[in-house]
Amino acid sequence: MRRIAFVVAVIFGLVLHSGMLSAQAQNGFTLGVPKGEFPKTDFENISVDLTEIMSGGPPRDGIPSIDTPIFESIADADKWLTANEPVIALRIGDTARAYPLQILIFHEIVNDVIEDKPVVVTFCPLCNASIVFDATVAGEALDFGTTGRLRKSDLVMYDRQTESWWQQFTGTGIVGDYNGTQLKQIPSQIVSFDVFRNEYPFGQVLSKNTGSVRPYGSNPYRGYDDIDSQPFLYQDPLDPRLPPMERVLAVASNEEKTDWQLVPLSVLNNNPVLQLDDVVVVATSKATSALDKQDIRESRLIPAAAAFESNVDGEVVTLTLNDAGKLVDEETRSEWSPLGTAVSGPRKGQRLTQVDHGVHFAFAWLAFDPEASIVKEP
Repeated sequence: MRRIAFVVAVIFGLVLHSGMLSAQAQNGFTLGVPKGEFPKTDFENISVDLTEIMSGGPPRDGIPSIDTPIFESIADADKWLTANEPVIALRIGDTARAYPLQILIFHEIVNDVIEDKPVVVTFCPLCNASIVFDATVAGEALDFGTTGRLRKSDLVMYDRQTESWWQQFTGTGIVGDYNGTQLKQIPSQIVSFDVFRNEYPFGQVLSKNTGSVRPYGSNPYRGYDDIDSQPFLYQDPLDPRLPPMERVLAVASNEEKTDWQLVPLSVLNNNPVLQLDDVVVVATSKATSALDKQDIRESRLIPAAAAFESNVDGEVVTLTLNDAGKLVDEETRSEWSPLGTAVSGPRKGQRLTQVDHGVHFAFAWLAFDPEASIVKEP
């Protein structure tokens, strides 16, 4: 994996210092945690096999969350963000914010409040999983940090109120008081900075003024998303249907969201607009990978994909590419942005409802949902 194991091992300190660990026996499994690291966590209240939880190297909060995020204008961010760099685009109410992956790759969690709504913005580089959650549970606003642990190569978070442990990929509490509790996902999308600023010229961008000193713009996982690479710290069997590092867009197959279908981005390279029943998949823009070259600005471009309901205000919307390569609807010829907003024509200002779970590595989704179906090339 082109020295990936070595690079990541150096960065995250995988060798645990002798004498540091104390043992807590749980259901026959010895969960090694430094003495007093999680004093409030109820390790008796669990819903997963604790043998699946591994140390990623750092201790609790060794990868520091951003708890007091500072934001700046598009004009200020334009001084250090290049047009194609990937950002997590999040809109709540009239507020739109961009969270650059060059920052998230070193912090993994941003605790934020948007229009009085507490949210937690997360990014697990090992799974390429950027997911935003409503941070209010049972009327209580939670804030989150990193445990320093992984399960199925995915970030295990904890909340600072009860020290319950949460699986980032699913948003489910797996250890402690909130075991079995489900966080509500909020739609977001990885797009290029250029797409974000065109959509939201008055949007806000997470500042590099984080209180931490990190080489923002540099990728510590160089070459990790090579299609021939293998997942890091992952012990389960790999699903043979897809290369483990193939990026896939997860789209629910039913209203209950119990059945999912995965759309490989390799399919969208040749089919940037793909209709799946009453859902349309759109991949008409691209952004650089945050997990390719050491300098993210030099990384290869990959499709930025999302899925939307094919109707708005009760009217059917059939999206297609016109002769100029613009995304338009067949009904009114209105033009639409990659973020699902009509930017010109009779439907200008209307917004489609985003319904996907996000773009992740195939191995990660299939680790948590091995029954998912794979969408083939049309």
